[in-house]
This record gives sequence, C-alpha cells and structure tokens, in this order.
Amino acid sequence: MASNRSLDRVAEELKSLSLHSRGVGRGGGGEILTVEKEDEAARFADVRKKEFKRLERVRGRLINILDGLELHTGVFSAAEQRKIVDCIYDYQEKGRKGRLRERTYSEPRKWMRGKGRVTIQFGCCYNYAVDSNGNPPGIVRDEEVDPIPPLLKQMIKRMVAWHVLPPTCIPNSCIVNIYDKDDCIPPHIDHHDFVRPFCTVSFLSECNIVFGTELKIIGPGDFSGPVTIPLPLGSVLILNGNGADVAKHSVPAVPTRRISITFRKMDDSKIPYKFVPDPDLQNLRPLPRQQQPSSLPLQEDQLSQNAQPSQKVQQAQKVQQAPKVLRTPAQWRPVQLTEDDFPPLSSSSRG
Repeated sequence: MASNRSLDRVAEELKSLSLHSRGVGRGGGGEILTVEKEDEAARFADVRKKEFKRLERVRGRLINILDGLELHTGVFSAAEQRKIVDCIYDYQEKGRKGRLRERTYSEPRKWMRGKGRVTIQFGCCYNYAVDSNGNPPGIVRDEEVDPIPPLLKQMIKRMVAWHVLPPTCIPNSCIVNIYDKDDCIPPHIDHHDFVRPFCTVSFLSECNIVFGTELKIIGPGDFSGPVTIPLPLGSVLILNGNGADVAKHSVPAVPTRRISITFRKMDDSKIPYKFVPDPDLQNLRPLPRQQQPSSLPLQEDQLSQNAQPSQKVQQAQKVQQAPKVLRTPAQWRPVQLTEDDFPPLSSSSRG
C-alpha cells in the first residue's frame, strides 16, 4: 500500500522526467501533462494492461501467436487526446500548404473504397511500395522528413515513464494515419527496418484490429481473421514477439474518421544518413517498479467522490487482476494468402 511519502516520491520522479510543464500550445509546442503531482500518481495507478492468447500450430509447434501483444488503457486522458488531435490537424494543415518537408506529408488520390489515407511521417521516410525513384519498401535513407513534434515526444516520455514502452527501445520515428470513413490497412507484418516492440495509439473513434497467421480478404477494405481486438480511444497497443512477427494484422475499413499514431525505433543499420538523435529522447527511464501503484483500473463504484488522491492509489492496489479479453469469431475458415493477395498499403505515387 502506497504511503503519502512514496506518493510524493513518485511525483518527484515524474517531475524529473520533465512531464509537468504547463505551456501547451497548438501546433505541437509545449507539454501535455498539466495535472497536480498527487493526481499524476493516481493517474499512473489507473493504467490497465491486457494480454492476449491464441494458440495456433506454426511449423509443427503449438504456440501463442499473440505472445508479446499488450493493450494499455488509461495512459492519455480525454483532454490530452483532444490536444494531440488538435496538434495532428495543425500538421495536416501545414502539409496541405506545403510547409512540411516533401515526404513528410502525403494525401494520395482515393480511387476506391479502402484505398488511400493521409499519412504524416516524422523521423524517417518509409516506403510502403516501390517509389518513383526505384526505392524498395522500407526506410529511405537518403530522404529527410520533419522531426517528431514536441507534443508527440511527450507521449513517448509518458509511455516510457509508465512502463508501457521499455527504455531499451525508445522510438525515434512515428507515422500518423488519418483515416476517413472506409479507409483501412491491409494484412501485413511491419517491416524489420523497425525493431520490436513498437506501438500504436488510437484517437477519435474506436475500431477493430484483426490478427492471425492467416487473414482472409473478403472484399475491398474487408478482412477477417481468428482474433478481433477493439482499440478503445486513447489506448496503446504494443506489438512485440509473436504478436509482431508471427501474426499478421490489419485494420478493416473504419466506420468513421480515426487517427492513429504508430511509434517505432529504427534499426541502427537503417537510420537515414542525415538523421540526428533527438536529445529530448535520450536516457529516458521508467518510474521505479517498487513505487509503481497497481496498473489495474479503479472502478467507479470502488471510490467515493470525496476520496483523496492518496486514498485512490491505496484502493487501486486492492483491485484484483482483470480477466484477459479475447474475441474470436464463432466461425472462421482460414485461407493461405500470398504476397500477391495483399494490396499495397499505398500507391507507388508516394515517391
């Protein structure tokens, strides 16, 4: 049970990570955490993690193809999500006006359902398909894009501090996807120019992500597989291990506008030639685990409206482990797909 003294120590650790500056402006400036130190520690206690399991036989062995997959909720508040979305829209406006580096912003022509979506790349330029210059899929080392904005760097600091991302794999690039209705991401495994783990954060609307070693293409933008996981607003999905490298994943056509931000660390041998490491993202560290309150959520009926922050932390530690969530369709017929079955994630016009 956390004492008032240990609560203060948690708050001091958060302050030392430069997460308490109050100047938040549009366009990506400033910090995102504006809560008092006691509430900050209570927020830390509210973070909840889910893990997933799906046994499939791969190369003759029965394994959990979702091992390493984690869903974290409670990391970003509704107010913080609104600030992040405002920041993304500001960058979209800059991209449309040509105020970003050429390959940072892309808004391809949409010619059918599920084709094309707005992307904003920070840190590195990644090719989804062979571009007009003949560069293959992967990081384009001789291309420069804009650096990660301050607000998105604060997201990285938050996730490292709260044990969502490991300090051994701090992202140095990210890609923003702005989905309109019916936009999607076809089945794929993320390119190994990016090391594991990586993560994606969801905004504006909930959608499903589908996993499986075999995914079925039903039609344009429609995919099915053995495991469907809903992504709540503000949730952080960590992909690692089998969940990143054995199971494919896809996002079927979304029913309404959605924004996702995927944070990834580049393989050292693939870093762009002119890339300069960001000093703000060096030597980040998580809060000491012995001072970390329970990562399970507080239920509303377990807390009185007059409870003090320290009481919330104590009650959070008493919450029992929540059951793991796994949604599996009742009927699903697997089909073996080849690379030709997967439409490109974007047209080659990105070059």
